[in-house]
Amino acid sequence: MNGDDEIKDLLERSRTIAVIGVSDKPERDSHRVAAHLERAGYRMIPVNPVVEEVLGQRCYPDLASIPAEVEIDIVDVFRRSEFVPEIVEEAIDCGAGAVWLQLGISHPAAERRAAEAGLEVVSNRCIKIEHGRLIGH
Repeated sequence: MNGDDEIKDLLERSRTIAVIGVSDKPERDSHRVAAHLERAGYRMIPVNPVVEEVLGQRCYPDLASIPAEVEIDIVDVFRRSEFVPEIVEEAIDCGAGAVWLQLGISHPAAERRAAEAGLEVVSNRCIKIEHGRLIGH
């Protein structure tokens, strides 16, 4: 799923985005993207096992720790490609709607696994850039 129309549709109908590997350091890309998502009106859920809070939000150690009643539309991944298979399995288990792998991140086998499980998959693209390009700031 890397066509503009499909990506725009995903971004327009999504409301809650879990950001895996988000940093509490404002100079990091993951922090800037999380802040952009919040400003754009999404509910951003930070996920990082070594950080307690990001942008005033409680940070969860993993997807499984997010309360079950929270419906995750997109799992936005800021982890190295080698960690993607485990994250995809967590995304499947928690009922996420999509997995978004940031720029420079891809894992064809895990992407296939996610797609076969019914998740939409975007890889090697920045959600902030695509949001700004397709929807606006």
